[in-house]
Amino acid sequence: MAGAAEFVEADNAIMAEIETKSQKIESLLKHYKHIEALKTALEGSPLKTNDERCKSANWTVVHRVIMTIKDIDGMLNALDAEYYDTLMKYLYKGLSTGDEPTCEQCLEIHEKLTERAGLGCILRCLTDTTNTV
Repeated sequence: MAGAAEFVEADNAIMAEIETKSQKIESLLKHYKHIEALKTALEGSPLKTNDERCKSANWTVVHRVIMTIKDIDGMLNALDAEYYDTLMKYLYKGLSTGDEPTCEQCLEIHEKLTERAGLGCILRCLTDTTNTV
């Protein structure tokens, strides 16, 4: 039973980190620092947790930032390549929501990210079953 308690404790710690991250992101967005907010949202994403609460909470944070981006080319110019694969995972999650504004925004970012990062980014995203969002 100790194993289950360790998972709950770890997942609660992840939720606390997401809440702290969310507050930081809101502050960055208020100061029109959208790129920094996106980097913060993507950094330390709980990709390896199985707790759907954690994944849902982090998706909410990432979604909030994605929907504020107006200059996609500028965002991609400012975003380091190390963030591309994680961003691609969240774009697919956004496309799967069925929410029209979310799908449109994610599709537009996806198209431009694919132009920039190439098909390898898509293939890595689709074949990675360890890190899920």
